[in-house]
Amino acid sequence: MAKRDYYEILGVAKDADDDTIKKAYRKLAMKHHPDRNPGDKDAEAKFKEAAEAYEVLSDEKKRARYDQMGHAGVEGMGHAGGGFNSMEDVFAQFGDVFGGGRLFEQFFGQRGGDRGQGASLKLPLEISFREAAFGCSKTIDLKRNETCETCNGSGSKPGTKPTVCRLCSGAGMIRQGQGIFIVQTTCPQCGGAGKVIADPCTSCGGEGAKPKKITLKVRIPPGTDDNSRLRVAGEGEPGRDGGPRGDLYVFVSVAADPFFERHNNDVVCKVPLTYAQAAMGAEIDVPTLEGQATLRIPSGTQPSDLLRMRGLGIPDPENGRRGDQIVVATIQVPKRLSDRQKELLRELGEIEERSGEQRSFFDKIKKMFG
Repeated sequence: MAKRDYYEILGVAKDADDDTIKKAYRKLAMKHHPDRNPGDKDAEAKFKEAAEAYEVLSDEKKRARYDQMGHAGVEGMGHAGGGFNSMEDVFAQFGDVFGGGRLFEQFFGQRGGDRGQGASLKLPLEISFREAAFGCSKTIDLKRNETCETCNGSGSKPGTKPTVCRLCSGAGMIRQGQGIFIVQTTCPQCGGAGKVIADPCTSCGGEGAKPKKITLKVRIPPGTDDNSRLRVAGEGEPGRDGGPRGDLYVFVSVAADPFFERHNNDVVCKVPLTYAQAAMGAEIDVPTLEGQATLRIPSGTQPSDLLRMRGLGIPDPENGRRGDQIVVATIQVPKRLSDRQKELLRELGEIEERSGEQRSFFDKIKKMFG
């Protein structure tokens, strides 16, 4: 089934500004949110569809590629083109659109399946161009909360138990309003836990967890692009009362490379040639992602000619098929010449003048503007 146009999904014009796009997404997200449409698979699909459209159109780089090439232009760029795997992916990515996690939860209410689940964490990570191309494993240090061993995460002093919150009767949420205008907010007395700790654990101060520095290994898949987001399941904050951990989201930035630029799955490299190499042809060594390789320069190569080296680009994140390396020919003009070089170039200039090629060019100019 063909994907719908992202502008059509959000109901905005193609020249809409960022604020208009954001407002349109907020409106759709509120309308189709799962808590407002329990058990409605169609609403859930529309919620994810709106999130996917907003992810692309709110990002300047992705939006430009989408405008130019459609859905194919944003495939492989994080979630773009592939949609969101779960509702948790959407909430983790766009909770800030609604003013931050706590406000987001207060507006929609706590989702039943996530009660007690730990918070998700975000971590920036910079990798090199080659690491992004071929994938790598990175060891990262992370400071996060770990379940308190003294109280086993309950927050209560050993030998005691929390009591049910009287204000919310253990629900963790307070419903306010009349008729259809009912808003659920986090209970101010228990903070959404549904329980009140009368005698807190002295080790963690009643939090049920304590900060701890840990070391993790994160696998970066081949073909990872700049500004990608990787989800490491179960490596976020611990859940309360034995609830599941949240997830860790790694936001990957790719450092600039001195030789290469990425264009989809192709890599582009500018290579300087001497006049003689470009005119007569040559075999030269050029850098590739895997080291030096020999490239044949055809005779008569012109400035900005593109020479393709098959299969030396970046692996496709979906199928592993590699793109190409595109070599852009540039002509290197020496700034200082020896007397012998000057003599030879004068002789070459005289030969070129006698050939009449340049004179023919200027004759055409005179006819055009004469």
